[in-house]
Amino acid sequence: MKQLTGSEIVIECLKEQGVDTVFGYPGGCILNIYDELYKHQGEIKHYLTSHEQGAAHAADGYARATGKVGVCMATSGPGATNLVTGIATAYMDSVPVVAITANVGVSLLGKDSFQEVDIAGVVMPITKHSFIVKNVHELADTIRRAFKIAQTGRPGPVLVDITKDVTANVADYEPMKPVEIQRITDTIDEEAIERAVKMINKAKHPFIMAGGGVIIADAENELRTFADKIDAAVCDTLMGKGAVEGTADRYTGMIGMHGSKASNFGMAEADLLVVVGARFSDRVIGNASKFAQDAKIIHIDVDQAEINKNIEVDEAIIGDAKVILQTLIDKVDESKKPEWMAEIQNLKTKYPMTYDKGILTGPQVIEKIYEMTNGDATVVTEVGQHQMWAAQFYQYKKPHQLLTSGGLGTMGYGLGASIGAKIARPNETVVNIAGDGCFRMNMNEIATAARYNVPIIQVVINNHVLGMVRQWQTLFYDKRYSNTILQDSVDFVKLAEAMGADGYRATTIEEFEEAFKKAQAAGKPVVIDCIINEDDKVWPMVAPGKAIETCFSAEDLDK
Repeated sequence: MKQLTGSEIVIECLKEQGVDTVFGYPGGCILNIYDELYKHQGEIKHYLTSHEQGAAHAADGYARATGKVGVCMATSGPGATNLVTGIATAYMDSVPVVAITANVGVSLLGKDSFQEVDIAGVVMPITKHSFIVKNVHELADTIRRAFKIAQTGRPGPVLVDITKDVTANVADYEPMKPVEIQRITDTIDEEAIERAVKMINKAKHPFIMAGGGVIIADAENELRTFADKIDAAVCDTLMGKGAVEGTADRYTGMIGMHGSKASNFGMAEADLLVVVGARFSDRVIGNASKFAQDAKIIHIDVDQAEINKNIEVDEAIIGDAKVILQTLIDKVDESKKPEWMAEIQNLKTKYPMTYDKGILTGPQVIEKIYEMTNGDATVVTEVGQHQMWAAQFYQYKKPHQLLTSGGLGTMGYGLGASIGAKIARPNETVVNIAGDGCFRMNMNEIATAARYNVPIIQVVINNHVLGMVRQWQTLFYDKRYSNTILQDSVDFVKLAEAMGADGYRATTIEEFEEAFKKAQAAGKPVVIDCIINEDDKVWPMVAPGKAIETCFSAEDLDK
């Protein structure tokens, strides 16, 4: 046992947890910790982002890409509050992040001191837990608890706020090995398993809906084996991409507001729906009272709070998805359902995902990226039309391949997250797909990528409008385009070059292919500005408040 300052304890605890990468931005109250980081820069690499929100998103992207806890840091007041959107993004998508902030000294708390904010109180609704440490003797145990909470059960962000005097005060420190994170199995009800097995064996038209919980639990192999054994159709949510291969025969595509017709129509024909690690988001289920009306529903989730929250289910199994699926595999009957599989194939053939190939479009860009990366890229997205095209037209092979803000829908998420992902996966191609509206939000992080020579490929699908909002205005607001037109003089190519990246513009698929080849070989960050039509839309679509089987495409509007 030895005596260390609070700042030294922070660094030693990070090293205990295996942290070698952090993202952040220094300031007055956190200077002691940053001074200690300087002394340990050979063990912990710190990436200075352009904005604290970028640090939070980078930590999130790093966590999603590695499965480890992402770590970000910020100083008090505005530094800490600038992390909030990133913390909320991680919370909604169940991403393990530990945010470390510093606050004014204990004697200055509650006095509206310079750059003082009760950040632990601010983030309480958007974290699994938030701490404020006012006693240096509690610091090490608090940080260790934060890492355990972030990873246990349903993962999520935890914030540790440390007063400045605690970072300087001295306490005894004794190293400890990190607590091994156990899968949640004590909540699994054997009787619920048996009831579910009977329902599965009885089903003639089973459908599986794979959510983000499958990815988090590393349960993709079990899900695929389970689907094969009971001969079920499989769809996924946005967060479940990669749980089943995008080219699999039984895979019908994404479900929901912009899901495939094969998934949305097929769900209406199912007699059993097995939902794994999904929360029945409104964007997935549409009108809740009309969702899967003819199907019994089994819900598998690690979080008891999700059961019957949005949809009343017929059976629930609480616990780790990987363990539960393996148990079901061992217990259910193997069966073949050729008529059901034939109907699924018929739906896929009758309702393919199509687009106009006569001009440069968002879907065409996504398909070209898929082709040129052999389907092996890590794809990060912002939020909007481009996000949906990336979900629809890139055929994901594996989990953790699509990193996107699904729950909060955070414009500006992708660029910071792609930097974190590329640092985590230096040997993989990392592509961030953005719309021009999203890119404007946090495009200053191109400077971060250039500073550290992080060779991400930033693709801007540029329609000079806020595309998804404009799509709603076209369809539901009689084309009243209130504040969604972005026609101005901003030049993303020049902007990229000014920040130290390469920049290209593409107006045809041939120009895009040439630019993407250069980006793949560049060894530095590259921005590709792809000019598409302002009225390009995401199809299919379900109108808000409608049942998902009412989804329609452009050709349906012409009938």
